[in-house]
Amino acid sequence: MLLIATLLTVFVNAKAATAQERRWIQVEALPNLTRANDRAAAFQQSLNQHGISGIWGFGLPSGWFGVVIGPYDGEEVGGVLASLKSERLIPSDSYITDGREFRDQFWPADGAAPPAEAVPAEVPPAEVTPAEEIFPEEVLSAPQPAPQPDQAAPEAEIVAEPADETPAEARASEAALDTDQRKSLQAALQWFGHYQGGIDGAFGPGTRNSMAAWQSAQGLEPTGILTTRQREALLSAHQGEVIAFGFAGVEEQESGIDVTLPLALVTFDRYEPPFVHYREKNGSGLSLVLISQPGDQGSLAGLYDVIGSFEAMPAGGTRALRDSEFTIEATDARVHSRAVARLSGGLIKGWMAFGKPENAARDARIYEVISASFRAVGDTALDPGLVPLDEAARRGLVAGIEVKKPIRGRSGFYVAADGAVLTTSEAVQSCGRITLDHATEAKLVFDEAGLALLRPVTPLAPAAVATFAASPRPGAGIVVAGYPYEGRLPAPVLTHGSYEEAGGLDGAPGLARLSVATQAGDAGGAVLDGSGAVIGMLLPAQAARAGAAQGQELPADVAFAADTARISTALQGAGITVAQSAAAPALAPETLNRTARGMTVLVSCWQ
Repeated sequence: MLLIATLLTVFVNAKAATAQERRWIQVEALPNLTRANDRAAAFQQSLNQHGISGIWGFGLPSGWFGVVIGPYDGEEVGGVLASLKSERLIPSDSYITDGREFRDQFWPADGAAPPAEAVPAEVPPAEVTPAEEIFPEEVLSAPQPAPQPDQAAPEAEIVAEPADETPAEARASEAALDTDQRKSLQAALQWFGHYQGGIDGAFGPGTRNSMAAWQSAQGLEPTGILTTRQREALLSAHQGEVIAFGFAGVEEQESGIDVTLPLALVTFDRYEPPFVHYREKNGSGLSLVLISQPGDQGSLAGLYDVIGSFEAMPAGGTRALRDSEFTIEATDARVHSRAVARLSGGLIKGWMAFGKPENAARDARIYEVISASFRAVGDTALDPGLVPLDEAARRGLVAGIEVKKPIRGRSGFYVAADGAVLTTSEAVQSCGRITLDHATEAKLVFDEAGLALLRPVTPLAPAAVATFAASPRPGAGIVVAGYPYEGRLPAPVLTHGSYEEAGGLDGAPGLARLSVATQAGDAGGAVLDGSGAVIGMLLPAQAARAGAAQGQELPADVAFAADTARISTALQGAGITVAQSAAAPALAPETLNRTARGMTVLVSCWQ
């Protein structure tokens, strides 16, 4: 089954017969023309520094605007894509397209047309490791220049999403999908529990019913035909979950098993023949066990009895023992358990999983990935005499599973178009080196009065830059954008709360009191009002104790932020002019989320 991360797909219409001989790399799609021009300019400046040209922008059938690189010959474009990803010059979800449905060109601004024939690749091909395909990467691009005056077309002012396709239009755009793209949609529908059939790329009644079920779950009209926009949303959601689980291929040489495991949720623990234990990670509530031993039908039956008697395997449930395999699945109030093993060529290989009943839907999707990827390799089984391994030996056997970790992780946010980041002083204390989003080295510009300013060593083009507003009225809703779990999750988390009053508990200026439940990693994150404007920067937990009498224990949801006046003074001293936000109505939740996450940065401190 195709259940590993799939690329977002947007398909494009030919303007000339020669377009079918060319291939492009689509790096981004934006909902409005102004933003698309900004991103095209940023990519052009960044990639030109690496000797890469050919940045173009075209309208897409969905009404969005795509930024692409090319054109390249079809035989070499894969190597170009791999090289650009491995160098972290483009997003990890960039993909190849043939350009058949490109609409009006909007970039370059001078109206220059792309060449009619493919051009030679401008970067050598490079191999991409499985980790680079599975884990998220960030775009390293340059500051965003302002759009040129001639770009200010009326459509640039339109920020609302365009009307979606009619069923007839959706069926027409669907007809352009190739088999792999259809399989990707079926895999995503299966991932979310709507599709139970085979991943064959054929859109029969089962697939149509699953599409309608997904549409109903999203509050959409259940037509059974996904529009271009709906296909993009489905695939994006699928990819986001796969990334969050941290799926990666594991070659377990001692046990002779290759399998894909959710390494954001479990980590290697120990060998205990015939089992390889993976304990839960980050409080995931999931643990996994690989099974590997020599044996015959009698051994298989004995293993079935032993596993069935485990305390973690509840009585009852679904149990089946056959000549060459067994399955067990059982649930009680404590645990949801599953075990699968098969006998082949004198070897018994399989796996067990133990999760919490409340995570059953999530874990079911994980089990599908494990089942689809599980392979017995060679004639090796776990040695019954294998002794516990020391840490050095363990690391050698599971190289790549455990990685070096930073001292601490805190949050920050972009305050300038060149990628300057504001964070808390706590984030940068005693650091040998500092990184932004684990990818870009940063240098400390200043660290004073609880605030620290960082600049990236290589140019960045932020997806969003903070604009600042005055403090809201007491009781107004706010949101804190940060990394509460210090980078264990691949994307920022938004925590909602309320603005309480200006000043510290003792009336100290430069502070704002909030009511919001935050974690250590949130410190340094932006505090935003409903319009997406920044009204402060969250300070570490110890700031909440400022002004409290000795021995007093404050409520858990009391937090403090540096206010905009304090931030403005600090930034102006570093030559950064704070951008002020005019009064604006509250944003739609999805727009506020996109704005907040676009400006939020993971700041990591390393030895």
